[in-house]
Amino acid sequence: MASTSTARAGSGVTGRRIKDATTTLSSDNQPLISDIKKALNSMKEIAVEMEKCNRSNEVRELENAFVQLLDTFDESMNFSNVMQSVGENYQPGSQLTDFKKLFESEVSKLKGSSTSNRQTTSMLRQFREAVWNVHHAGQPMPGEEQEDIVMTSTQIGISNTVCPITGKSITELEEPVRSMDCKHIYDKMQSCNL
Repeated sequence: MASTSTARAGSGVTGRRIKDATTTLSSDNQPLISDIKKALNSMKEIAVEMEKCNRSNEVRELENAFVQLLDTFDESMNFSNVMQSVGENYQPGSQLTDFKKLFESEVSKLKGSSTSNRQTTSMLRQFREAVWNVHHAGQPMPGEEQEDIVMTSTQIGISNTVCPITGKSITELEEPVRSMDCKHIYDKMQSCNL
């Protein structure tokens, strides 16, 4: 009986040590993540200033460096999240733990449901929009639709309540869109048939 209690106590100590170690590693990574975010913001500001001076080639080079730093940001965020997850979920067993395998498993789980990827995508879009808006403020960026999808009829600023093409109420349209030019709502499917 004494050996079983000693084994359980040892498992608790080991689990606590792993939790403490992973918490420390994750915490130690936070200043790096913060510094990378600051650098990314500075790069965006520099790109805007360069674009104002019509230095587009250099802006493209800076964007490439921005993307590389975003990858580092993503990896750093993933590292912190993996450390936290391992610390929270680690349960010592009777066999030695293969930590390499444990970390790889946590990384693959994380990549499948990563929010950091959405964050980096958003940061890249903000960079590109800031540069685009220097000379093209108010215009859609290349590759964007020229129409906005209408989500509800309660949207503020609706120019019409009836589709000018079909005569249907805009709430009954199959695929409602809004013209970027005149702001009228119409049925995209019907306009394609004209």
